[in-house]
Amino acid sequence: MPKLLLLDIDGTLLDSQKKLPASAKEALQQARLNGHDLAIATGRGPFMIKEILKELEINTYITFNGQYISHNGKTVHKQALDVNMLKKIFEFAEQRDHPFVFMNEEKMISSIDYHPDIDESIKSLKIPHPEVEKDFHLNNEVYQALVFCGKDEEQQYHDTFKEVDFVRWHRVSCDVTPKGGTKASGIKNLIKATGHSIEDTIAFGDGLNDLQMMDVARFSVAMENGHEETKKRASYVTDHVDNDGLAKAFKHLNLI
Repeated sequence: MPKLLLLDIDGTLLDSQKKLPASAKEALQQARLNGHDLAIATGRGPFMIKEILKELEINTYITFNGQYISHNGKTVHKQALDVNMLKKIFEFAEQRDHPFVFMNEEKMISSIDYHPDIDESIKSLKIPHPEVEKDFHLNNEVYQALVFCGKDEEQQYHDTFKEVDFVRWHRVSCDVTPKGGTKASGIKNLIKATGHSIEDTIAFGDGLNDLQMMDVARFSVAMENGHEETKKRASYVTDHVDNDGLAKAFKHLNLI
């Protein structure tokens, strides 16, 4: 039975050097030849994954943790953050000197000219510090935002803004997404378009933003390099991404 393989990018498809292992590329190509469908499921935005989509010839993706979904080149779901809510969170962050980054499907924009926390976390994605436009969120749809603060400063956001979710993805940064907007809700919206059922889905991931996806998919695989909570919740834990973990998982599951 053909499966829909839902692939996280950072730490799952891409290794610790942000490179695509040859074994992973070969495994994906073979899985496709064996009749399985491939989809990206990431916290990144569409503009950040163009190269990997092209290299792997994948044209179906869940981005912004479920907020922007495309299938065969057509947008099948999008949900922007409420502008008034975003304005309040931004003002709250500004009072605490926590910078903000806004993202739509085409770009990311910073609220501040330069900040070391933005630089550190965005550089970890191998992309440059974003351009500045303080009022970007007032004139554009924003599907995901990033607030930059340490883990010890995060709880105040959860306590004050219960209408949105804050999910930590980096030492100094949290994703800001609509409440319940996760890769899991993304999968449910995607399968409406692809014609698959939940029974056909296998999720591959490593981070905290993969937890709900792993819970909803029929089967889930965590990378050995993943977060401890992610590994606990997965159906199966494969080897480290740097040690051909993805290809090994595909073999274990008889996808190739």
